[in-house]
Amino acid sequence: MIDNQELPIGFTMELAQHSHVLNRFAQLPQAEQTSIVNGAKEIKSRNEMRNYVENMFQ
Repeated sequence: MIDNQELPIGFTMELAQHSHVLNRFAQLPQAEQTSIVNGAKEIKSRNEMRNYVENMFQ
């Protein structure tokens, strides 16, 4: 959880598959993490979520 927010399950699953992205995400300031999580909440498909996570830092 980030600031008592639940993470979208698809986002969490994709982060688990991409440990390098998870490590980078964990190092971000709270405000940036929240912004990324809010973006993830708008995603509707598994493929979109995979692309979102894979491209978060590019």
